[in-house]
Amino acid sequence: MALLIVGLILFLGVHSLSIANEPLRNRLHASLGEAAFKGLYSLASLIGLVLIIWGYSAARLEPTVIYTPPGWLRHLAMLLLVPVFPLLFATYFPGRIKTKLGHPMLAAVKLWALAHLLANGMLHDLLLFGSFLAWAVADRISMKHRTQRPITTLPANKANDAIAVAGGLVVYAVTVFWAHQWLFGVAPVAT
Repeated sequence: MALLIVGLILFLGVHSLSIANEPLRNRLHASLGEAAFKGLYSLASLIGLVLIIWGYSAARLEPTVIYTPPGWLRHLAMLLLVPVFPLLFATYFPGRIKTKLGHPMLAAVKLWALAHLLANGMLHDLLLFGSFLAWAVADRISMKHRTQRPITTLPANKANDAIAVAGGLVVYAVTVFWAHQWLFGVAPVAT
């Protein structure tokens, strides 16, 4: 469990630099230069992600039950997960979805985390998904009080919403019916 916690602190800590101290982030960026800053940011994120994966995998071997969700919550979780990939796509294919939501990736993270919290009641699940949900909420709130940095996207286009929805639903289907089992050893639906 310690590896999971350290990984979460490192990964979400790096991603919370703007939330906690935007001026410090800007000073680090200016003093290190863009390439070095992004390199260190990416390295710390990658190390955190590896520790999260390793720690979560280890914690699954010795689970601690916090609650046992009723079976119907799994169906609700599957429904909540349907828009997750389209929202992720909408982040990089800007259209009306991105305009309406402002930050579709954070909406996707919140839905992903909430759905997994509804369907899973182990301590390691609460740590992983609860941490991501809390981070996404905090990040969204903080965005109201700080200048947004642009992200690289395709040019805005009316067709982008259709691309985001179609592409996202294909990835959702692949994930549900194959990739989730292959990557995590858990089949969301019986095949």
